Amino acid sequence: MIARYVPLAAFLLLVTLSSLTGSGFEAGEWYYFTMRQPSWWPPGWFFVLAWTVVYITMALAAWNTWITGHYSRTGAITWWVLLLVLNVCWFAVFFGLHRPGYSLLLLSVMAGMSLFCMRAFSKLSRQAALMMLPYLFWIICLWLLNLAIWSYNGGPLEHLFWKP
Repeated sequence: MIARYVPLAAFLLLVTLSSLTGSGFEAGEWYYFTMRQPSWWPPGWFFVLAWTVVYITMALAAWNTWITGHYSRTGAITWWVLLLVLNVCWFAVFFGLHRPGYSLLLLSVMAGMSLFCMRAFSKLSRQAALMMLPYLFWIICLWLLNLAIWSYNGGPLEHLFWKP
């Protein structure tokens, strides 16, 4: 019975490692706090809460897919692992390299990849696919926030969002 939960522990460990790696790309006060942000920008605690929920539901979705025992579960989990890698890449591009324009492109790829992952999961477990919805929703929210940051700080849509 306990062997059933070993994969869950492994998936939780993977999302934790992804989170820790991503958080290593700290923007620094000079970048994050000096850039212009919209008035509707959420407080810092909201990002921590959102990422926590997203990572936990991602781990549960992967685990639900894995315990099906289906031979194609490895392919479905591969999409999931790619999403974790792209998450780390987004943190690196947005916070580490300070490139909100490129990170917007990366978020677009991540949204598409999450749909592929959900599709692969749905063939094995409808519940697992539904557990990926918070991830997709969060990526869309990040895309909008990223667009606002890019636009408020010199992006091509700056004149639409920012009135000095």
